[in-house]
Amino acid sequence: MDIQVNTGHDITSSRALIHEVETVVESALARFEERITRVEVHLSGESGGTPSGHAAKRCVMQAQLASESSVTASHQSTSVGKAIGGAAGKLERAVVGTLGRLDGPRRLARGAEPQPG
Repeated sequence: MDIQVNTGHDITSSRALIHEVETVVESALARFEERITRVEVHLSGESGGTPSGHAAKRCVMQAQLASESSVTASHQSTSVGKAIGGAAGKLERAVVGTLGRLDGPRRLARGAEPQPG
């Protein structure tokens, strides 16, 4: 699974940030590694901020499945780390749902081994 990290002009890219993204994505999607070819991660700041007045950070993740489908999830928070974690959790749930529909009635319960597509 290839992970590509893109940052907006208001997010400073660094090796530490890229490592954090890779670690979180790999942890969330490890059980689907054989069925995901690429994950693109886009980090940016949101104008307008949050209701509390803090600048909002946004993370959008798109997983390209081997079945040629793609799944997208996003999360907005006051910190980049929380935005990454939130988007990864949502992406994991979206992948489970998408693969469940593609695989038919078989359910992908947490810890179950996915079948190659």
